[in-house]
Amino acid sequence: MATWDDVRRIAMALPQSEERASGDGLLQWRVKDKLFVWERPLRKGDLAALGDSAPDGPILGVRVADLGVKEALLVEDPYFTTPHFDGYPAVLVRLTEIDIPDLEELVVEAWLDRAPKRLAKEYLAGQA
Repeated sequence: MATWDDVRRIAMALPQSEERASGDGLLQWRVKDKLFVWERPLRKGDLAALGDSAPDGPILGVRVADLGVKEALLVEDPYFTTPHFDGYPAVLVRLTEIDIPDLEELVVEAWLDRAPKRLAKEYLAGQA
């Protein structure tokens, strides 16, 4: 079971990441001013679209590389989406239902997708 502290720890360990609060006070993490993961509570339209399947609890928004990656993730829990994200390479995650290793992989992949190519290459070289 993951928490916002886990998201923070993983995201902030990545080079040049920063944590911010959005205008409405929600957490978000960026690399070079590009959003890669964020707190994304369900909105009224989301709740209406999801109906009885709308999850409770904290929701993490995660940028993914492309729509193919998104579709692959959406076949498994704890990933889901709403019509708001149709055509956009991002998934929503039931934070309390993802294990820490999967969360770490997801956050790192999101960071790699959004980080400048040179920074991502340097990070990957350091991991080898």
